[in-house]
Formats: sequence, structure tokens, C-alpha cells
Amino acid sequence: MRGTALALALTAAVAVAGCALGSAPTPGTGTASGAAAAAAAKVRHAETTHEYPSPAPGPEAVSGAAASPVQAVRAFAVRYINWTADTVAARMTALATGSVGQARSAMQLAAAQTAHDYELQQGGIANTGTVEAIAPLDGARNRYVVVTRELTTAANTDAYRGLRPAWHLAIADVTQVAPGRWAISRWQPVT
Repeated sequence: MRGTALALALTAAVAVAGCALGSAPTPGTGTASGAAAAAAAKVRHAETTHEYPSPAPGPEAVSGAAASPVQAVRAFAVRYINWTADTVAARMTALATGSVGQARSAMQLAAAQTAHDYELQQGGIANTGTVEAIAPLDGARNRYVVVTRELTTAANTDAYRGLRPAWHLAIADVTQVAPGRWAISRWQPVT
């Protein structure tokens, strides 16, 4: 009798489980189950590749985009080369908010590094310069060569005494961030 009761209980449990499984929506057919199936697929992908796909970042907001690529390059370069120990971190932060991509990342890093640079502050170091030339780089769309002439000085140390102005070269990429509005997307000093 005990065996019969156990068999009946197991049969009832299998029947209930079967009904529950048979009435469940197929993955991808219902809203909740479709989302669960998509999440499960992402988890399986992550377990296999050790990468979890994330959504693409939205567009970066840019302050002060220029009306032309050359204007964007000139404005960026002038701000980049003219600074004092007291203003350099704020200038790099401003350059970051006015650029996108690699240029933004590079300027954010420069701002963080210069904000706490003891020698820069104690030496009263400053840089001044002029943009001497901007020209499109042959064979590269929206890429420019920037030539500057700069002088680095120090108010509180002899480290820069007697230096003459020096020529510098940078490569700048520009990106159209809105119709008729341009911003620096890559800044690479070469010399």
C-alpha cells in the first residue's frame, strides 16, 4: 500500500510539472520571457568569451564647437600651448569638455596630472606660444598638421633660464559633432 501511495504521489507530481511546463510561454514569445532569454544569451556569451556586451555610449556633449575644422584646430591649439602653473589644470579640463574621443581622454588625464604636480606649481612654470601653421595632412580626411612656436619659462627656478622658443608639431583629427560644428577628436603632439 505504501508503494502504491508513493507511486500515485510521484505520478501526480509529474503530471503537475508537465502541465506547468506545457503552459509556460516559449522563450522569445512573451515580453518577460523574451527579455529573460536575451539576458540568458548574454550571460552564456559572457561565460564563453569572458566579455559582456554593453550598449554603445551615447554622443558626447561638446562645449564650444567651432564653425570649421581649421577653427576647431586653431582654438584648441592656442588654449593647449598657453598656460601657467595656476591655469594649466583648468585649461586641460576646458579642452576636455570641448573635445571628444581620444582628445577628451588625453585632456582629462593631463588635467588630473597637472592639478597635483608639485614641481610645476613650485617652479611657477608657464608656457606661451603661437600657432604658426595648420595644414590638412595629405591622404587623411579631417586630419591636420599643427605647427607651433612655444617658450617655456619658470618664475621660481632657473631650470628654464636661457631657453629659446622651440618649434613643435602636433597631429589633430576633427569630427563633425553637429551640422556645421566641429571639435577635436584626437590630439597627438609629435615634438
